[in-house]
Parts: sequence; C-alpha cells; structure tokens
Amino acid sequence: MIDILRNIGFFIIALSILVAFHEYGHFWVARRCGVIVQRFSIGFGKVLLRKVGKDGTEYTLCAIPLGGYVKMLDERVEEVPVELQHGAFNRKPVLARIAIVIAGPLANFIFAIAALWLMYFIGVSSIKPVIDSTAPNSIASDLMMEKGTLIKSINGAPVQHWQDVNHAIVGLIGQQSTTITYGSLTNDVVKTKNIDLSKWSFDPQQQSPINSFGLIPYRPAVSLKIAQIVKTSAAQQAGLMVNDVLISANGIKINQWDNFATLIQQSHGTSIALVYQRNGKEINTTLFPKLKVDNKGNEVGYAGIAPFTAPWSPENTVTLKYGVIDAMIVGAEKTWALTTLSVNMFGKLLTGDLSVKNLSGPISIAQGAGQSASYGFVAFLSFLALISINLGIFNLLPLPVLDGGHLMYYFIELLTGKPVPEKIQDVGFRIGAALLFMLMSIAIFNDFTRL
Repeated sequence: MIDILRNIGFFIIALSILVAFHEYGHFWVARRCGVIVQRFSIGFGKVLLRKVGKDGTEYTLCAIPLGGYVKMLDERVEEVPVELQHGAFNRKPVLARIAIVIAGPLANFIFAIAALWLMYFIGVSSIKPVIDSTAPNSIASDLMMEKGTLIKSINGAPVQHWQDVNHAIVGLIGQQSTTITYGSLTNDVVKTKNIDLSKWSFDPQQQSPINSFGLIPYRPAVSLKIAQIVKTSAAQQAGLMVNDVLISANGIKINQWDNFATLIQQSHGTSIALVYQRNGKEINTTLFPKLKVDNKGNEVGYAGIAPFTAPWSPENTVTLKYGVIDAMIVGAEKTWALTTLSVNMFGKLLTGDLSVKNLSGPISIAQGAGQSASYGFVAFLSFLALISINLGIFNLLPLPVLDGGHLMYYFIELLTGKPVPEKIQDVGFRIGAALLFMLMSIAIFNDFTRL
C-alpha cells in the first residue's frame, strides 16, 4: 500500500511538472504574439486554487491532475468584443499560430535538456558494461567474450554504462545486423565484430534487452551471509537473523547464492529444509517461502532475504560529472539520442517490428515515477527527462486533437493560403479523438495485463 501511494504521489508530481512546462510554452509564446490568455490551468475539473494576475489571466490548479490547458481568446469558441478582437488567437498570422502551438512540445524538449544538464552537473555514478559471461546459444555467444570484457560501442555508438547498452540494444529492433566493439578493462586493444540479428527474437515484455542478447553482466561476489531480512517475511518466521550463514537446503550444500535464490523462486510455496550457521553452531529450520507475482506476471517463491555483497571496485564504475557548459552539451546530446530512439520505436510500432503490447499507460508511468524517486533525485531527473521527451513527441503526432494535428492544419493553410474548412477540421478532430482513445485504451489494457 505504501508503494502504491508513493507511486501515485510521484506520478502526480512528475505529471504536474511536465504539464506546467508544456503549457507554459504555449502561454509564453502566445503572450509575445499578442494573444489574450484567459486561463492557465494545471489539471482539470474542480478548481482548488485560483489567482487572477495583473495581466488579467486566471491561474488555476484543479482537482484532476491528468493534464492542463491554456485558454486563449478565440472567436471560433466565443463571441469576442470588437475592442478585444486584436488579441484573438484566430486573428493572428498563421506563422504566429504555428509558433504558439509548437511551443508546447518544444518546451518539453527544453525541459529534458535542463533536467539532464542538472543531472550531469550533479554527477551520475553508473556501472561500466563489463561482462561476466555470455549465455549459451545466444546472440552474444558468437563474440567469445571472456570474463571482464568491456563493451565499448554498439552499432557505432559509444556506451559508457549499462543504461547505454540497454538503449542501444532496443534501437536494434528490426535491424538485420549490427557491430559490437569490445576489449579489456585495462588496455585500449579492441575487437569489432559484426553480428547477424536475423534470428534474434526479443520480447520486451518477457526479458530485458541485455538478457535477450545473452549478455550476463559482471557483479561483485555474493556471500552466503545474510545481510537483510524483511519484517514478517518467511525468512523471519523461520528464525533466520542477519549474519547467519547458509549451509544447505533440502540436504544439498549451498555453494552460490544464485542457486539458493532459484530454489526459493521455484519452490511454489512448498517448504525447504534449511541448515544455517550462527555463532559457529549449525541450526536446522524449515523455510516456507510465500508466493508473489513477479514483474512478468509469474508466481514465484519469496523468502524476504538478501545477502552481503562485495563492494564495486573503482575500475568497474564510472562517474559522469561535468562543468556547467559541458553538462549542457551532454544534456542536449542525450536529449537528441533519446528523441531519435523514441521516434524510431514509434516507427517500428507502425511497421510491426515492435508489438503494441509494449505501449505503456499511466499505471506504468506511475510505477516508473515511484521507482526512480526511490533511487534518488538524480534518477528522478532522468525519469522526468525521458517522459518529457516522449510527451513532446506524442503531442507532435498528426492527430487533430493534439498539437501535431493543429500544426498539420496550419501548414496546409500556409501552403494553400487559406484555412482548412471547418467541416473538414471537425471530421479530423472526430477521427483523431477516436484514434487517440484507441491508443490510450491499448496502453491502459497493457498496464492492467502487466499488473
């Protein structure tokens, strides 16, 4: 319940911030184009807070935090007195209207650059993409990578940490081949190999990009000593305590924590005869793992227990921290990279290379907001930047109910010298609303399926 409330809380915070920036883009440009703005609203429905500025604009915060809007004076919506017609949106030149409409999505991209600038100015600590091994009969198995191999680039793009690797692999969906450059952590000698992707099968719903490629990341050694026990968990109920050392399970010696974790997950709620050591004495107990649903929707055993892990060595970590100017450059580069990746993914949805099952709705976004916030301010900034970019791209889709649809009409007007007839616009809005409703329905359905 606490996790749900946290997710909802940070979802509202994230959405309010992004909507505020988006709508402020429209507002700022509209005011400079001489348009009279009647209301600037964050949210819909019942007004919770209201203030009228010196400029006559009504600023409101409403009860339903799922969007916002800027209401401009417009003769197509209401009758406008003659003395105010100069400030009506519809009276402005088409280039001014284009600028006002495109300012919203543009503000989202500017926000992403600013968020990433702050993130890289503060500093981001990440794990280098060092390989422990590769899965047999996988895409990566042909590379013959040894333990400790560092991945340096994928498809020509440098990768500095595992998140870069994730993004790079996702970008390969639909391609027939790629190149990977890799080498040692300790020297600059590298190998570049071409990889055939024609038989690569990747389902983002079932596996991560890294696992689908067959890459097994290096991680520090995990001991058999217990470091953490969740309250009221199966482990606590079995009498286990921090610093206990696991010895055997169901009569079989435990050599690696991963093997024990797999046994727990596959127990399906059945009991496990466990032997552990405490203060030099061996103790027998029975563990009754509880069942829980993992992020793939499968029921797995859960004991509520975690081991001590060796710390990461400096050679396996990278801290990306830049000065004011360099951080701005990196922020802009990352924004461009994420934008092109998102646009490519949308194109692959249209071509069928990527299933519509991968669309995410508000529930998934709320989960992402809560999880990223739990990792800290820098992670939350990264999440805000990614969602802001996608919000900007989404609003540029040529659907008449979105900014992109309005832009489509105004560009037609710019080319033909006359506005698109109201009847055609009305039909377009109806079709656009239906397509948008269908898209959102699929995304929300996917959210509930994942739950």
